[in-house]
Amino acid sequence: MKQLLASCAIAFSTYSRIPMPQVEWSEKNMRYTLSFFPLVGVVIGVLFWLADVIGYQLGLGMVLRSAILTALPVAVTGGIHLDGYCDTVDALASHAGREKKLAILKDSAAGAFAVIWCAVWFLVYFGLMTEKGSGLTITVAAGFLLSRTLSALAVERLPSARAGMGAALKSGSSFPWWAAALYVAAYLAVVLLMGAPAPGIVAFAAAVGFYFIYKRMAMQVFGGFTGDLAGWFLTVCELVILAAVILTEKVVALWF
Repeated sequence: MKQLLASCAIAFSTYSRIPMPQVEWSEKNMRYTLSFFPLVGVVIGVLFWLADVIGYQLGLGMVLRSAILTALPVAVTGGIHLDGYCDTVDALASHAGREKKLAILKDSAAGAFAVIWCAVWFLVYFGLMTEKGSGLTITVAAGFLLSRTLSALAVERLPSARAGMGAALKSGSSFPWWAAALYVAAYLAVVLLMGAPAPGIVAFAAAVGFYFIYKRMAMQVFGGFTGDLAGWFLTVCELVILAAVILTEKVVALWF
């Protein structure tokens, strides 16, 4: 039990700004860290749902509620995944060789492409959020669990491209298939029983499809995964999930 609590604390302290007790990053304490990573998405999803409900009850307009919902996941995580997204965009935009791309990932400075595509991500995410009806809130919230489940699975399945925090986490922790199946079952149960089934299923298919695209890109371009690449995947995956939910609901409303 002590190791489980330690792994949980490491997962939340690393991938969120939720206060946690300080735990030593030892092999024993990190053993189950990846298995707890999707639970960060559960907390974000619950806070997302609460923020939407409270905002609606307070009579806040759709634009303001959408801005709050767009900013909330970034605030909870401290922007750690968005940082990886920006570094990866810079590396991909360089059109350089693999070693140069990996060097760019380690550079703490943000290039022009990182700033540009970060702004594009926020613009598109916010725009999609303004189209979200109240009936889609639970389905979108469940996506934070799904994206982190696929992200942890990718870390488990891909080799490390270089040394770093991601490689250290991979070497010390594992994400077994039964854990992935449990989280996927939880996502499907939420969207089928409490959310919007059709958008939820399409979002699941889109996220899984993007997972395989990411694995292929990571291996061909970088030779494996890094923590920055994992952040890029998570950030884009959540945009893919949101887009799939919104667009599917629009199509269903149009044709049925």
